[in-house]
Amino acid sequence: MVTDHSRRNAVSEDTVCSSIDSDGRRDEYVIADISADGAWLSMRAEEAPTLRSWR
Repeated sequence: MVTDHSRRNAVSEDTVCSSIDSDGRRDEYVIADISADGAWLSMRAEEAPTLRSWR
């Protein structure tokens, strides 16, 4: 079988991700650019906008 090397790699190059982080008392919604040190922000998870509210 011949491999087609002209196709783009299917792996995403995005470096921004989000997560819910909990310390056991409250949940924080965190958005971070993992390609840069200190490039993140957080807010209380219950105050984060939902996808439905962005539409």
